[in-house]
Amino acid sequence: MQESKMDEMVLTVGTGSTWAMRAALVLGLTGFKWREQVFELKDAAALHRLKQQAPAGLVPWLVHDGVRVHDSLAIAEYLHELCPDRGLYPADPARRALARSLCAELHSGFGQIRSRLPYFLGAPRKQEPPLEALSELARLQVIWAQAGASFYFGAPGILDAFYAVMAQRLFNYGIALPGAAGAYQQHLLAWPLWQATLERAGKDWPALAAKSQG
Repeated sequence: MQESKMDEMVLTVGTGSTWAMRAALVLGLTGFKWREQVFELKDAAALHRLKQQAPAGLVPWLVHDGVRVHDSLAIAEYLHELCPDRGLYPADPARRALARSLCAELHSGFGQIRSRLPYFLGAPRKQEPPLEALSELARLQVIWAQAGASFYFGAPGILDAFYAVMAQRLFNYGIALPGAAGAYQQHLLAWPLWQATLERAGKDWPALAAKSQG
């Protein structure tokens, strides 16, 4: 059946946006088809156009069937409601609550890691972990050490999508966590869906942004 214009999904993202990468990764888990609108976040004219469409001036947002939802976590929740059988969250209520709690913790926390180790697209470089970020890295160690042998709850879900970007951020600075936490980090880094999303963010998104600028 051909998808109608009303049913079309459009994800608006920004170049280099880690939150947009998370939303795109969760979308990839759903099996839905979507297209992407991309803004170049380092371009003043593009940012002006962005703020005309999004008063907060933030990406990502998703438009689907007349519904507009912004913020990566809200998008993830919306997608879970659209396809509850896809297992984006665990079926078990306790595990589902834990998954939501850990996503929310990532969404609102780890400020020192974000500020001291800013995300970048490009070749990794070696850097010692900043002292200010050590306590947050220790917290990640605890969270990731509780993951399953592959994905956190056995099958890929929203929680893995959210933490895959963090795994890449640390990798970009040569930071590999030890033990079981490190094994989970390496599994996320090698996840084919994450690798495809990373490549799209690094190559396709800048090209689409440039095309939209004319």
